[in-house]
Amino acid sequence: MTDIAMDNLAEGARNLLINCAGANPGDTILIVHEDPALGWYDLKAPHAVAAEAKKLDMPATMMMVQGPDKSGELSPEILAAMAAHDQTVFFARIGDQGRFSITHAGRPAVMSYAIDAEMLASPFGRFHYEAFLALKDAINRTLDAAEMIHIGCASGTDITGQSQTDGSGPEDVAVKRFPMGIHKPISTAGFTGRVAVTEYLTPTNSRPYTPAMLRLDQTVFALVDGNRISGFEGPQDTVEAVERHYRHVADTFGIKPMFVHSWHSGMHPACAYPVPASDNPDRWSNTAFPNPRILHFHTCGAYPPGEICWMVFDAVVTVDGQTLWDQGRFNRTLNEDIVSVFNRWPGLNALFDHASREIGL
Repeated sequence: MTDIAMDNLAEGARNLLINCAGANPGDTILIVHEDPALGWYDLKAPHAVAAEAKKLDMPATMMMVQGPDKSGELSPEILAAMAAHDQTVFFARIGDQGRFSITHAGRPAVMSYAIDAEMLASPFGRFHYEAFLALKDAINRTLDAAEMIHIGCASGTDITGQSQTDGSGPEDVAVKRFPMGIHKPISTAGFTGRVAVTEYLTPTNSRPYTPAMLRLDQTVFALVDGNRISGFEGPQDTVEAVERHYRHVADTFGIKPMFVHSWHSGMHPACAYPVPASDNPDRWSNTAFPNPRILHFHTCGAYPPGEICWMVFDAVVTVDGQTLWDQGRFNRTLNEDIVSVFNRWPGLNALFDHASREIGL
């Protein structure tokens, strides 16, 4: 890496440690990192965070782990290590598994979706975490206040509804996401319509299963009535393959197959996924999702986030007739709440002006 790249990498590490984790000098940091041989995370990113933590007088401990297992729980060894440190940073999928339920030994934890040094050193990893936390809050309030939300796409998605919360509920996950790349999940309880399901069915990174994905050669339409999937429409052979996949995953975990829990869109324009999705569709769908060109639904299982993900590409999302997202382009002037975020963080405009279009497809 060049000196400039190394500076960028250090800046991304500081953004994670200080702006996201809120760590202070003297805090001890546990860095739980996945074995790079598994092909998901690299070693450069966690090592960069450990090196920067040392410079900031934050003693860091590296702990290598394997991939997720079906339990969805952290091992006693990891929980004990977390309890012995002030902060934990996950460069590992097991941190993602616990994002909705695990209390993480009562200590703060950060889950990194910057999976390698390139992502951590890019504007995705470097742009101030609090700016996207503010943007997330503004989008949440916008969606919660809407009387009518419509999602459409060129493939035929056509679903309409209303957020069923007033914004006063609990946090949507138990860990801090880094970078902050999505708004809160919006329950489909108040939505009806159809969703065009294309490219792949992939896991939600809740629990592993085999096969981890289903390639879709043709578009299938999922019919949504609140939290219920009332059926699938499309070419018979593709619909039958989808139905078999749902039955298999549901039988694996003893869950309700025809359930759609919630949706959310990506909101970080610097999230880039330059690798073809076909190389590893599971890794792709669970890494590229913060890009604003992607909106996804959590399905299969009556709990967040379910087990099967639908990806909608280049969606047009309107709020009470006004566009919020238009094929990955964000309406920065929709309301005063959103405008105020861009006024407080002027660098956001340049970031959105040069949004990445790379989503692996």
